[in-house]
Amino acid sequence: MKKIAFGCDHVGFLLKTEIVAHLQEKGIEVLDKGTWSGERTDYPLYASAVAQAVVNGEAEGGILICGTGVGISITANKFPGIRAVVCSEPYSALLSRQHNNTNVLAFGSRVVGWIWPK
Repeated sequence: MKKIAFGCDHVGFLLKTEIVAHLQEKGIEVLDKGTWSGERTDYPLYASAVAQAVVNGEAEGGILICGTGVGISITANKFPGIRAVVCSEPYSALLSRQHNNTNVLAFGSRVVGWIWPK
């Protein structure tokens, strides 16, 4: 993947920041659609921004982070052409991409912690 769009709510902000930095260190281009602080916000704004970026070709895929990953993925899946999946471990994330052609990965920062997303 050449460019990944990222979005999160306030609950996912710290984890998103860590993952974005990790990917940029590896030379992966990131399109950060917010949020850009830990201030309380609503996830549909950022799920929509990431979904639109993927649909419009600004990014080849997206990653969304909220508390559980569920609400943010439901919002993204409302956009035609988006196939968002909620995964809490790497195996399902990999197979969803390989077998189901998903283009947006959603997960919960309260579910996965800090280790596997990297």
